[in-house]
Order: sequence, then C-alpha cells, then structure tokens
Amino acid sequence: MTATVPTASITAPVPPEAFHPGEQALQARVGVRERMAAVGAMVLRDHMPDQHRELFEKLPTLLLGALDEQGQPWATMLAGPPGFVHTPDGQHMQIATAPSPADPVLTQLTPGAAVGVLGLEPHTRRRNRMNGRVTVFGGHGLGVQVVQSFGNCPKYIQAREPGLRAALVAPGPVQWLGAELDAAALARVQRADTLFIASASAPQPGAGHSEGVDVSHRGGEPGFVHVAHTAGGVVLSLPDYPGNQFFNTLGNLTLHPLAGLLVVDYDEGGLLHIAAQAEVLWDDVARAPWPGAQRVLRLTVLRALWRPQVLPWRWTPPVSAPQFKVMREAPL
Repeated sequence: MTATVPTASITAPVPPEAFHPGEQALQARVGVRERMAAVGAMVLRDHMPDQHRELFEKLPTLLLGALDEQGQPWATMLAGPPGFVHTPDGQHMQIATAPSPADPVLTQLTPGAAVGVLGLEPHTRRRNRMNGRVTVFGGHGLGVQVVQSFGNCPKYIQAREPGLRAALVAPGPVQWLGAELDAAALARVQRADTLFIASASAPQPGAGHSEGVDVSHRGGEPGFVHVAHTAGGVVLSLPDYPGNQFFNTLGNLTLHPLAGLLVVDYDEGGLLHIAAQAEVLWDDVARAPWPGAQRVLRLTVLRALWRPQVLPWRWTPPVSAPQFKVMREAPL
C-alpha cells in the first residue's frame, strides 16, 4: 500500500554550478575539474527522470541519510513491499514509513531537513541517487522534494537478491555501543562486502543544488574494511576505487569530516549504524593493501548503534562484482 503524502513545495533554486567547493577541490586535485563541470551540467538534475522513478518504485528497500542536531550524519535502510516508495511526479517522493525512536535517521526528520536517498537493486546492480528536503513526515509517511538527482554506475556492487524471511520476528532490543564497539560489531564490519556512507557538505546544509546530504555505496570483497585498534580508538580503513569522479562523498568529507556508516546483516536483517570522524589518505603506503585503490578513507569510530532483525528480508549469497577479479589479477 502506497502512503499518501502531501507534496508541499520547498523552493530549491538550481545554480549553474552543479558541484560544491569540496567536490570541486578534489576534481581539481586529480585534473578533471573542467571536464566534470561540463558533465555535471548534463547529468545532475533537479528532478528524477522516469527511469529513476521506475527503479525507486519497485524496490523493497531504500537507503536514507540525514544529520542529527550535532551535525553528525547517520545512514539507515528502510524496507517495505515493492511500491512502498512512490513518485507522483519527477520532483516528489513519498515513502510509506513511520517515525521510529529507534532509527537514528528517522528521529531527525522534520520539514525542511536535508536527506540523501539511494535506491539500489543489488541483483541487477542498478542504483540511483537523490538528495532532497523533507516536506512532511508523520503517520501518513515521509515526503521528500528533489533538490538533486543523478544515476551511478554498477561498479563494485555485490549482487544479491532479497526474499521474505521464512518466519518474521519482532526486532530485537536496540544496543548503543561506545567508540570501542564490541566483538560482535567488529566481526560484522570485518566480514562485510558492502558498506553505506552518509555525509554532508556542511553541518546545516543549505537548500542550494550542490549542498546537502548524500548517502553512497561502497563495495569490496569480504574483509575489505580493515580494523585497527589505535591510541585514538578503533579505526576503520577502506579503499576508494576509481569511480565517476563526482567526489560527492569525499568532497563532503573535505568540508565536513564526519561520516555515518551502515553495515547491513543480509542474513538476519539487522542494521549496524556507526558514527565516525573521517580522513582521506592519498599516499601509496596507505593504498597498498587494496590493489586498484586510488585513495583510502580512514574512519575513527565515535559511537554506534546495533538494531537486530529490523528488516523483513534475507538475501541470497552474493555474486562478486567483476571489477574485483580484474583488480586481483592485475600485474603489480
């Protein structure tokens, strides 16, 4: 059943420049600034094209990112029967979800709040992004107005397909974890082949076309996230592989170095939310453990939240993205 949500408008002018200063700085650093300025004008839109709307509306899950009152990004995954996401037109999205005091994203959403949206269909490796503003949120669902919409390529996505759990069970008790995490959380991170990252261009993003909250995908072979116990705390490191050179996530982290990570338990339907301080490393030594990586994202854990059995789906075993085999076998 699709939620009926009013589509009140929040004006969001679209300036000529599609990328904010953080994204521009990284594009300039790798020598693609002029080319990306031209590309951005063509592929970053203020509306969802019909192809994106079709994908969003058939998905059983949706990734969402938002900021808390301290400017910390958080990421979450929402779930429902296909059709729980509805796009009445190219500038509005309606999501059949209700407020939840246990979800670190849904607790932050009020009219005008910036949100990042990612629609990902793992088994076809299709994904589309949308950044927007909340128009309304309550018992009738969540409404979002588009600020910026664009597609992503299928690279690095581990293919898996969801199916309903054999027996639905109530979510388990929420567990807040400190910066040190615990053994179970560390094990989930270390065996993960997929990670989602929420980031923002500023603690309180403006309504401009290039400003706001993003939520993005990172994929790798199991164990691609390295864990280190340092004097400064638990540090997670993961590779940044060649991509579209938009630098949405890394550009955000250049300006506002906080990230919200999400690890999905694809077997049991749990969600591990992690708040972290972020740093981007460019040197050869940092990149060495990951063939093909161009940079490394270093994340110092601040706190975390474990929510067991909150998703109604369980997924098939993953089929590895072909890029990883190529990088493994590439000559040194």
